[in-house]
Amino acid sequence: MSLSANPHPVPASRRAGVVHDCVVFCPGSSPTQGHDTLTKASLAAALARLLGIGHTHCLGDERVHGRPYFVPADTLLVTDAARLGIRRPGDLFGGVVPFPFVTSKVITHPLFNPDAAAPVGWSRRFVEQVADVVLEGYSAFSVADARRAGLRLLSSGALRLKRATGVGGAGQSVVMHRDELEATLAGLNDDELRRDGLVLERNLNEVNTHSIGQVQAGPWRVAYFGRQHLTRNHHGHEVYGGSSLHVVRGDLEDLLRHELPDDVRIATEQASAYHRAALAAFPGMFASRCNYDVAQGVDDTGAHRSGVLEQSWRIGGASGAEMAALQAFSEQPSLRWVDASTHEIYGDGVPVPAHAQLHFDGVDAEVGRLVKYAVVDGHGDT
Repeated sequence: MSLSANPHPVPASRRAGVVHDCVVFCPGSSPTQGHDTLTKASLAAALARLLGIGHTHCLGDERVHGRPYFVPADTLLVTDAARLGIRRPGDLFGGVVPFPFVTSKVITHPLFNPDAAAPVGWSRRFVEQVADVVLEGYSAFSVADARRAGLRLLSSGALRLKRATGVGGAGQSVVMHRDELEATLAGLNDDELRRDGLVLERNLNEVNTHSIGQVQAGPWRVAYFGRQHLTRNHHGHEVYGGSSLHVVRGDLEDLLRHELPDDVRIATEQASAYHRAALAAFPGMFASRCNYDVAQGVDDTGAHRSGVLEQSWRIGGASGAEMAALQAFSEQPSLRWVDASTHEIYGDGVPVPAHAQLHFDGVDAEVGRLVKYAVVDGHGDT
């Protein structure tokens, strides 16, 4: 994969507050140049255009010269960030955490009991602080603990079982009875469970999932609320099809100062509390890109529930819309809000709007023909 220098740099007058001289994309552990890696590389190039600087990419421990701004494909560990010279949120588009488990959804829920198996660095403080803004659930790192947690949840309704490494709904199943729980647990790999963990969470019906986030890049900081939407892939399965965001200037606290629908306000307040708790509980953590999924629905008892499901402190599916909004704000200082969206469409002959930012158009070895683009849908200065 090769990324050339930005042929159309942003004028110096637009680079106020930018202290870096190149954007470096770090593809992470992905062994292939599939659509996900290539899309993230394209987003790194969009960041270079926004910041008005050249871009490249790094491989492994390749030495990087100058004052790089990093775009990692994955959330970084503190040790890796230090090796690269990343010391603050302004040095990267993404996040830095002290322990591997902090990158996954297992941080969201408590252990079944204080003596349950847990990874090094586990934070009881964090799960206690977020208890009121997440759904009922547990994280488990052994089959025995998962069984105990599952049986407790099943006593009052169905549960959703999630593998910690699953993305976009992959690795999840709904469990309604004890025999289903036992069958699922029997298929788990003990080594993976000890290393990565498992989430057992109250299942919701009639679910709406909000995307709440804040992003900083150079001198620009924005926050947003939005929704994901689904599409069908070449096998007819429903999969992630993009995100639609309403983006304002500032951070999550600034977003809460706007007039918001009641459900969005609740989701934003919960995401903001989760965000603050993570920064306080995990030493050395910082992030410039923060995205939180908040689910709202009805449990099997008929009670309405709302809670943060998981976090993303790395470039992600909504980042195309984030980039489009940032670009709009940078070009029009009077704007107060921007509606932007990402689209992932499977098939041939996909029409792409003339004003869209195209991030992938090709045939992926695993998913087939796919087009990904982002577009600004509307904006305003009031």
